Amino acid sequence: MGDSLSAAYGIDPAQGWVTLLQARLKAQGYDYTVVNASVSGETTSGGLTRLPAALTEHKPDVVILELGANDGLRGLPIQVMHDDLAKMIGLCQAAGAQVLLVGMLLPPNYGAPYIKAFAATYVDLAKRHKLPRVPFLLAGVAEHRELLQADNMHPLASAEPQVLDNVWRYLKPLLRMK
Repeated sequence: MGDSLSAAYGIDPAQGWVTLLQARLKAQGYDYTVVNASVSGETTSGGLTRLPAALTEHKPDVVILELGANDGLRGLPIQVMHDDLAKMIGLCQAAGAQVLLVGMLLPPNYGAPYIKAFAATYVDLAKRHKLPRVPFLLAGVAEHRELLQADNMHPLASAEPQVLDNVWRYLKPLLRMK
């Protein structure tokens, strides 16, 4: 459940980290089907609205929750983002799914107080709900312009394996052989 960073914005979806995740799971003998419920431009509010139907339809064992970047880029209230994510975590857990929370960081032009509160949201939610957390989805990518599309926000296809590696480190302990 994510935004454009998980929906393979600007690249062939077959090259996005979510599709690469399915291939890695299969190659390593895990019998999971990955459902990419990511929508470009999605905020936590939109994700919260869509989540109940997705949980009912797909009955996931694990939910990778990668939302919040668009809330931050739009300067939306941090408390609203926090509350939306907390509700989504609760819904996932009530449906019997484990949750991997994926953190994001904002560019410096949003001001130190907002940036700090934004990043702290993911840390707080992970601690409060005892969740594993990817500290920053784009670690090793965002700081290298040559790995980004012209918008300087979305990874090139060549960077998607690094994005997958960032997630995999925290996802693998949640997986079990079926």
